[in-house]
Amino acid sequence: MQRGSDRLSRHRDDEMKHELQGLLRSGHSTRSEEWNDPEPTADDDPPVWGGPVTPGTEGASLEGVRLELARILGRSPFPATAAELVRVLRQKNAPDALVEAVEGLPRKEQYANVQELAQALIQAEGTA
Repeated sequence: MQRGSDRLSRHRDDEMKHELQGLLRSGHSTRSEEWNDPEPTADDDPPVWGGPVTPGTEGASLEGVRLELARILGRSPFPATAAELVRVLRQKNAPDALVEAVEGLPRKEQYANVQELAQALIQAEGTA
């Protein structure tokens, strides 16, 4: 008789493996109730599932870049210059492509919020 810290018996463990076998082999949901399946992504969701959204990448819209910047920066560093924002982005381990895009902005320009910064990045990418 096993007296370990297992919460389930060996029989229940085998039963649970059998329940998951269809899901693991098929690669998609095997539930008969549609409401129980995970919801797929919507068409208008920002493409953050493919990696960081940075200016110049495919699908990098103003909204996507703004969302990524807001997620990383938050509210604290504004108003700030590009040099100050680069320092904050490096401290918060932002993706290199995003840091490099901000480094390409004019060093003395002040940005009041994430919206202004995202607009400047999109405009700078459009002129490059």
